[in-house]
Order: sequence, then structure tokens, then C-alpha cells
Amino acid sequence: MFGTFEFGLPGDPRQARRPGLRLWLLGVPTTLAWAAVGWSGALGLLDGFRLMSLNRVDAWGPDAGPAVSLVLFFSVSITVASSLGFAMLWGGGMSLRGMGIGFRASSLAASLGIALGSGVAIPSWTPPEAVGKRLPSEPWTEVDWIVYYEPYLVPAVAGVTALVMIMVLGRAFVTKAEADDRAQALAQTGRQVLGEVLGVEFTNIWVMGNPRFTVQVRFPTDDGERTVITTMITPPLQAPARGSTVKVTYDPRNPDSVQVDPDPADRAAGGNFGAFLPPLF
Repeated sequence: MFGTFEFGLPGDPRQARRPGLRLWLLGVPTTLAWAAVGWSGALGLLDGFRLMSLNRVDAWGPDAGPAVSLVLFFSVSITVASSLGFAMLWGGGMSLRGMGIGFRASSLAASLGIALGSGVAIPSWTPPEAVGKRLPSEPWTEVDWIVYYEPYLVPAVAGVTALVMIMVLGRAFVTKAEADDRAQALAQTGRQVLGEVLGVEFTNIWVMGNPRFTVQVRFPTDDGERTVITTMITPPLQAPARGSTVKVTYDPRNPDSVQVDPDPADRAAGGNFGAFLPPLF
């Protein structure tokens, strides 16, 4: 009813930036912070639960002082790691595409850090008092055996997740780099002309308060007039309307490759304001 809202800024292809050193510089402390989370969480939380699940009901008894300290350290480290991960979300750039890369990078830092931290903690897990049976003599179930191997399963699962995120992030970097190259080439070699809006359709998507439209635009080229259908994100007061003019940047070798922007000099812009207002009833 009220449309879809996306958290991010509309990316201008001509101003697109590849993720710089800031994303990688943030990734190092973020990974280390998540490693602290994995280490303290494994020894301060999972170790105690594992013992209680297997055969030591009093694992959080009077001798649980170090575990309590680790829980406090875990609380601090996960707060720091989450804050750094949020910073990485913006490290890829102030655009939807850049935020997508930032999210993947922060997810990679989290999974890699937990894999490293929990892996370092493997030798420090407390061994159960009896293997294969609960005290005094109840045999373990399949679930108990899974819990028994938890010191190895936690870093293994986190490591596999990190490998998957590396492949996903690598593909995202390649895709973004190719898109940035095309946008940069269009900005450098493209021609800018005025085009006429033939049709407008609101996509029912808002990006940081700006509506996104699908527009049909006709513009002149060296080979005559051409009509394309593309999308554009504009401030509400510069919303395209049928018959309004827009700035069109196109590649002379491939007129279908275009970038459409509002024309500040066109007074007809904003005339379609009511088309994307949510219904009142």
C-alpha cells in the first residue's frame, strides 16, 4: 500500500567509487573483534552449556568465576564488533550497490573472525568428566555426541561460511568493478542531450525518501531519434512527468546504454507528484 523503502542513497554511476582502502582497513579490526567474540563466546558460554548438557550439571557453580569474566568480555567484544560491522556497511560507498558490498564484507569479517577465535579456543575447552555416558551411567545420544564435538564444529561451520562469503564478495567486487568501468566510460565518452519523457511509471520503491521511476525517454542521436526504457531516482519535486525533459547521457556506439537525470531547467518536472503519493484510504 505504501510502497517499498530501501535503505541507501541512489547511486550515481558517474560518481561511483570502487570500495577503497577504508573497507579493508575496517575489515582488519572488525575481524579481530569478531575473533575475540568467537574465543570468549566459546569458552565463556558454549563451554559451560556443553558441560551441563553432557554430564556436569554444576558447571556454573561456585567455581565459575573465570567463565563469568569471559561472559563480560564477550559482551564488550560483541558490542565493538557489531559497531565496526555497521561501519563496514557504509565502507563500500553511499549507494545501494556499495552498501551491498559493505554488508557482504562485514559478514565475511564476522564469519572469519569467529572461525579464527573459536579455532584458537579449541585446546581450552573443558573436557567432560566422562565420555560416552552421563553420570553415573546413562549413555549419550546422537545429540550428545554432536555437542561433544562442538569445539570443532563451531570453527568449521564459521570457516565454511567464510569461504562462501569470500566467493560471494569476490563476485560482487567483479560485478561492481565492471559496472563502474561502464559508468566511467559513459561519463567520459558519452554525449549528453535533452530527451523527452514519453511515459512514467512509479515502481513503488523509495530510496532514502526519493521515488524510483521507470521512464520511457525519446532523445536525438546521430542516427536519428531513439526511444529507451530505463529507471531513474529523483527527489519528489523533480519527479518526471509525461512531456517533461530530462538529461540523457548515452554511448554513441551503444545508444541503449544511457543515464537519465532530471533537467533542473524543466518547469514541468514535479508535475507527476501525485502519481507516487500513497493512497490516503
